[in-house]
Amino acid sequence: FLELWKLYGVMLKPVFTKQPGSVVFPLHPSENRREVVFSCEAQGHPAPFYRWKLNDSFIVLRAGSRYSLVGGNLHISHLNKEEDVGIYQCLASNSFGTIVSREASLHIAYLENFKTQRRSPVRVREGQGVVLLCGPPPHSGELTFTWIFNQYPSFVIQDTRRFVSQKTGNLYIAKVEPSDVGNYTCVVTNTVTKTSVQGPPTPLVLRIDGVMGEYEPKIEVQFPDIVPVAKSSTVKLECFALGNPVPTISWRRVDGASFGRKVDVNKASGVLEIPYFQQEDAGIYECVAENTRGRNSVKGKLSFYAPPHLIEKPQDAQKPIDDTLVWECKANAKPKPSYRWLKNGDPLDPMEDRVQVNNGVLTISSLKLADIGMYQCVAENKHGRIFTNTELRVIAIAPDFSQNLLKAQTLARQGGDVLIECKPKMSPRGMISWRKGKEALRESHRVTVLDNGSLRIANVTKMDAGVYTCVARNQFGVASSAGSLLVKEPTVITSPAGHLDVTVGESIVLPCQVSHDPTLDLKFTWFFNEQLIHFGTHGGYFEKVGSRSAGDIMIRNIQLRHAGKYTCAVQTKVDSVSIATDVIVRGPPGPPVEFKVSEMTESTASLSWGPGLDNHSPILSYIIQARTPFSLGWQAVTTVPELLGGKQLSATVIDLSPWVEYEFRVLATNSIGTGEPSKPSKKARTKEMPPRVTPARVNGGGGGRSELVITWEPVPEELQSGPGFGYVVAFRPHGAQGWMQAAVTSPDASRYVFKNESIPPFSPYQVKVGVYNNKGEGPFGPVTTIYSAEEEPSRAPGRLRARSVSASEVEVTWKPLAWSNNRRRILGYELRYWGERDKQETASVIRTVGNRTSVLIKDLEGSSTYFMSLRAYNSAGLGPQSAIVNVTTKKPPPSQAPVKIMWNTSNSKVILRWDQVHALENESEVTGYKVMYSQDKHSRPSVVETNTTSLELSLPVNQDYVIQIKPFSEGGEGSSSRQITIPRIAGGTVLDRETFCPGL
Repeated sequence: FLELWKLYGVMLKPVFTKQPGSVVFPLHPSENRREVVFSCEAQGHPAPFYRWKLNDSFIVLRAGSRYSLVGGNLHISHLNKEEDVGIYQCLASNSFGTIVSREASLHIAYLENFKTQRRSPVRVREGQGVVLLCGPPPHSGELTFTWIFNQYPSFVIQDTRRFVSQKTGNLYIAKVEPSDVGNYTCVVTNTVTKTSVQGPPTPLVLRIDGVMGEYEPKIEVQFPDIVPVAKSSTVKLECFALGNPVPTISWRRVDGASFGRKVDVNKASGVLEIPYFQQEDAGIYECVAENTRGRNSVKGKLSFYAPPHLIEKPQDAQKPIDDTLVWECKANAKPKPSYRWLKNGDPLDPMEDRVQVNNGVLTISSLKLADIGMYQCVAENKHGRIFTNTELRVIAIAPDFSQNLLKAQTLARQGGDVLIECKPKMSPRGMISWRKGKEALRESHRVTVLDNGSLRIANVTKMDAGVYTCVARNQFGVASSAGSLLVKEPTVITSPAGHLDVTVGESIVLPCQVSHDPTLDLKFTWFFNEQLIHFGTHGGYFEKVGSRSAGDIMIRNIQLRHAGKYTCAVQTKVDSVSIATDVIVRGPPGPPVEFKVSEMTESTASLSWGPGLDNHSPILSYIIQARTPFSLGWQAVTTVPELLGGKQLSATVIDLSPWVEYEFRVLATNSIGTGEPSKPSKKARTKEMPPRVTPARVNGGGGGRSELVITWEPVPEELQSGPGFGYVVAFRPHGAQGWMQAAVTSPDASRYVFKNESIPPFSPYQVKVGVYNNKGEGPFGPVTTIYSAEEEPSRAPGRLRARSVSASEVEVTWKPLAWSNNRRRILGYELRYWGERDKQETASVIRTVGNRTSVLIKDLEGSSTYFMSLRAYNSAGLGPQSAIVNVTTKKPPPSQAPVKIMWNTSNSKVILRWDQVHALENESEVTGYKVMYSQDKHSRPSVVETNTTSLELSLPVNQDYVIQIKPFSEGGEGSSSRQITIPRIAGGTVLDRETFCPGL
């Protein structure tokens, strides 16, 4: 038996990988080969063998039978619609047991021909309703119906007057009209076989005994009183009425609920379609037919049903012999399912007292080896059934420690408790006893054998150390396992529990020192407020500083948030101990609370607040700060009382600006420092009042003829004291008695212009500027003397002369005008110049300031003619233009650079030679050369001029020099040679090869 279970370790129970599915087979009379295959495949070891049932009876496979097995698949040939239709199930079996597949149905779809007998004419009066019967022939499978009117392909079109029922196939005409007279043929199509047949034609003729009068609707097509509908299926309800006039069809739910968007009413309201039917769609539906003669209706109930769906499935079980098995099987279904259980494909014996089934729960007590097998729960209602597959193994084995030996060594702390586990594998559960050494172990108040067989020793002493053996026995045999118990010294923390009081920013050490068994390793773990401290994080504040027997830690630069409970936990293999230290951190106060503004006047604000945390140091004083839209951040303010002590929780802020929006906050200070500020108060505005501040920098002058221009610096918004702020400008001629006044309403204004033809030019006026707002007028500022606008210069400058200095520069000179008289001043001159190809309107402009009489024009083109004119100007504008003069610039300087530069050194002299530079035809002749030399490329060079092509320089030969040579002429300086470096050498002659032979 034991060998059999060892073999089971490599065996597999049967499990379906393919199960049969229901089949609707289309049977065509013309087909010779008619075969159906039901799939069935299962995994297992040994490989399963298969059997099949039809309608709960086993199918007998004989030679020449129409049934055959290929693997587990059932093949049925030469189908017979009378014998083969039914419910099929596959059974798979191996040495573990038998399982039954789900049920699969076989339906054979066919459609026979109509009987050929002739149909009698249907005679109706015009206006009467009529029903033409289809009477489909024998069939199996879903049908669809259409009607031919007279001859193919003229089909009856359904509308509010005509309706073809897809339930009966009948054609309904609510009100017959003369155009309806003719032959009607019913066409039946099998949706599975895709075949169609036509019935004999039915003639429709009109009676000649008059026209049918109007009558109320008569519902001929209606649905059953109760219509069961499967979950997620599509249901179609048909409703049609005869009547004159033609009735209208409408649908509603009796409970008043509206139709969802998925509900479709089509075919002139004759069909109500509800796809994906759910529980909420169930209810009573009503079809209403109405015309002018009356109303009729029918009702039917759509009831929701669902086949079983598993929600709790029993799991494979391995139980010891004599134990109790409880399996629960639960499924959702509507109506509620019933449950039954199969063992190896057969129903359980209901007469056996050990076996009980109660609403899906299977209980088998006193398990036997005969109970081994495959079990299936079957949950079913009238709409379907489902099967579960579950294996039961019953184990009966002698005690065995091979998979779970006692621990070779168990460590215990002296004075503590220890548990030595004993978990042998055996079935049924037997007896367990213990030995210490060779002696049987007796139980006492300290030594207990638990119900599960484990040994518990309380208050362990050194005498308890030794070898312990667990002995297990049942009716199949005896086995034992042994292990040693080692008793160790307890771990004790020698550091006392502490209480530390520190200040923010200090560094402290929290001690954790222990005495312990030297053979055991220690593990130190620290917690802060019961949260594990991860060293290396927390901003680097925590650091380990302990030794092997000490777990001390240091907290550097301690912060307020580090106050709390610190716990050191020490752990060994046999015990664990801990110690806690409370740390109080003193620091600056926390932010005050409940800060608010209770009253505002024009210049004061009443404030109150509550004290925040003092952080273990009494609050000594408070500071109040304020900010406005115009301030740079928070500023301290003046209060009453001036000094706010630690008990002061209210104050009045003074010296505020009227009509300004303020925010306030308060900060607390103790002996350690000033803390975080309170939350800012809500923004509040001081009350308005007449302005007190006048504009600064009142000045003026300038402007156009007959104008007095007065300027000032606008008063900032925070000093305007209220809305409606403006300026009052007062002015009078110097020496006059009365003041003229004007109001300027814009608070941002900075000037006022008084224009009057009677104002004499450049006359002194006394001016002052005052302020006002909606609350009233404020003061005037001090009186200032300014001048009215002067007249433009009346004369043009004389003796305008222009002289070409070089190809790019022209010097212009003139005779100045008198600087001032009683009507005008001369502030400077404006020179305009333009080229001979340019227009005067595009002239360039140079302005001078003061009494200058010359200007140098630069950046001109060589060999070009320029025109120029001059005007004097002052604050009133420009004076008349002088006579226009012209000047032609000199030819451009030589464009060729000196080449073939040679040099040699002798003692402290450097001798240079180069080729003569020749000017081109449009360039000015060379008049000399400039030799520039310096000790490096970046320092300012020294310059020597010569009118020859050689030069002797007295230079120390122990230094490097950088030399450049350029020609010059009356047109200016020409192009420079490239830089030549003369190294510090004792003598010799060097040719500048790159200059002499370009490209080498």
